[in-house]
Amino acid sequence: MFSFFRKKTPAAPPAPPETPATPPAEPAVQAARPPVDARGEAPAAEAAAIAVPSVAPAARQGWLDRLKAGLRKTGSGIATVFTGTRIDEDLYEELEAALLMADTGVKATEHLLKDLRRRVKEAKVTDPAAVKGLLADAIADLLAPLQKALVIGEHKPTVIMVAGVNGAGKTTSIGKLTRHMANEGASVLLAAADTFRAAAREQLAVWADRNTVEIITQQGGDPAAVSFDAVTAGKARGKDVVLVDTAGRLPTQLHLMEELRKIKRVVQKADASGPHEVLLVIDGNTGQNALTQVKAFDDALSLTGLVITKLDGTAKGGVICAIAMERPVPVYFIGVGEKLEDLETFDAREFAQALLN
Repeated sequence: MFSFFRKKTPAAPPAPPETPATPPAEPAVQAARPPVDARGEAPAAEAAAIAVPSVAPAARQGWLDRLKAGLRKTGSGIATVFTGTRIDEDLYEELEAALLMADTGVKATEHLLKDLRRRVKEAKVTDPAAVKGLLADAIADLLAPLQKALVIGEHKPTVIMVAGVNGAGKTTSIGKLTRHMANEGASVLLAAADTFRAAAREQLAVWADRNTVEIITQQGGDPAAVSFDAVTAGKARGKDVVLVDTAGRLPTQLHLMEELRKIKRVVQKADASGPHEVLLVIDGNTGQNALTQVKAFDDALSLTGLVITKLDGTAKGGVICAIAMERPVPVYFIGVGEKLEDLETFDAREFAQALLN
C-alpha cells in the first residue's frame, strides 16, 4: 500500500541482450500500470526499470479521510472566509489573516493572494464559495514542485540518512518507513547512530524486531563509525536499504550539526555514491520554526527530502506552503497520527483539497 519506488530484480535474459521491439509483459507481482513519476509524467529512461507498488483505492480513500480530519485545525480558519456573499477587499484581507495564522508565511501568502486574484478575474467568479476551489488550485500549483517519489533500488544498498530535532518523531518515522519497505519486499538494515541516547537505540531495536530486519548498534560508540559499519554491512549482505538514524539536535547546536556532517562524510567513505537520500523529519506543530529547521539542515547537509509529522495536532499546517516558497525541498511523506497507516506519500492536490475541505 505504500508508494515508494523499488527497482525490479533483473531476470535471466532468455535471448541476447538487444532491446525487443515489444516489451515482455510485467510479472503479476509488479505494477498493473506503466511506471510514472509522482506527478504522473513519463519517467526518464533510467526509471523505466522501476516497479511501482499499487495503492488500493479504498486504502488511499481512508488515508484522505484521515488527512482531512487531521488538517481540520489548520483549514477551518481559512474555509470560514468563504462563507460570505461578496468577493471584495474584505474577503481578501480576511483570507490574508487566515493564511498567516496558519503559518503560511508572508511570501507564500502574498504569492497565493496574487495568484488567486488572477484566477478569480480570469474565471469571472462571483460566488465566494467558488473562490475556495480556486484557492485550492493555487495551493496545489504552489506545492506541486514538492511532490516527488522516494526512489529505492537505483543503488544497492540505497543509503538513507535521517535527521531531525528531538521530539519531531524521527525514530518512529524510520520505524514506519522500515515497515512499509519491508512489506513491499525490500531488505532493510537499520543503523542506530544515535549512540548517546539509550532510549533511541532501544526504540529502534524494537522497530527492527517488529519488522524482522537487522540492526547495527553499539553503546556509547561513535555515530559516524556505526554508520560506516552499517553501510559496509549493507553492501556485504546485499541489502536494498540502509537507514541511518542520527541523534536529534537543534540547528543552533553547532558541534552536533558538525557531527552530522561527519556522519555524511564517513558514509561517503563506505559508499562513494552515498548517502543517496538525506531526509529531515519535522514536526508540523512548530510552524515557521519548521521552515527555519529546513533551511539550517539543508545548508548543512543538502537535504533531498522531508517527512512532516503530526499535522493532525496543529493549526500551522500552512507551513508547507512557506517551505514551497522559500526552500522547496521535496516532501516525501506526511503523517497525521501515530498509527502505521497514518504516514503516507505527499500529494500536492490531495493536501490542498483536504486543507480547504
